[in-house]
Amino acid sequence: MSTTDPDCLFCKIVSGEVPAEIVRDGERVLAFRDINPQAPTHVLVIPREHHPDAVSAAGAGTGLVDEVVREAHSIAEDEGVASTGYRMVFNTGSGAGQTVFHLHCHLLGGRGLEWPPG
Repeated sequence: MSTTDPDCLFCKIVSGEVPAEIVRDGERVLAFRDINPQAPTHVLVIPREHHPDAVSAAGAGTGLVDEVVREAHSIAEDEGVASTGYRMVFNTGSGAGQTVFHLHCHLLGGRGLEWPPG
């Protein structure tokens, strides 16, 4: 599998071609603020390597999804939402609201997050 997709918005953010408000810049994972935040803390945590969704990344067996989740938790701690609660969302497929087909975890916190979500 290719590690980048030249047409992918998130691959362009990883390469620096498209600007973003970077929160974390790690060896395998990048995190940045969502441009349309749905909570006071809304950060997208993505792998640098292109995978269309969490299932394909998990199937690669490299521990990448684990790393995305660990990074999201660390960011929740830094953002001050870990102790009060936060949500991690992985949308898979257009019917679930996925609009960028590059694995990404939405880290949401800083307000009440009701269930079920919209």
